[in-house]
Amino acid sequence: MSCPICQKEGDVKYRPFCSKRCADVDLSRWLSGTYAVPSMREEDPEEVMRAYEEGQRIAQNDLLDGLIKKPH
Repeated sequence: MSCPICQKEGDVKYRPFCSKRCADVDLSRWLSGTYAVPSMREEDPEEVMRAYEEGQRIAQNDLLDGLIKKPH
């Protein structure tokens, strides 16, 4: 079986990829949203906005936690 990223012969250790590099490229594509699984579910704009706002709130709290050193 050939590697789905570079088409070289696959390696049993990294199946179906040929190397850790190609496996990491594939993972990066999934995490960045380059790959996506289609859904038949219609998105609710209000639900999307709530999820976005929650993500922003969490990111802001994480940033503040990093800036304010907490006593050990």
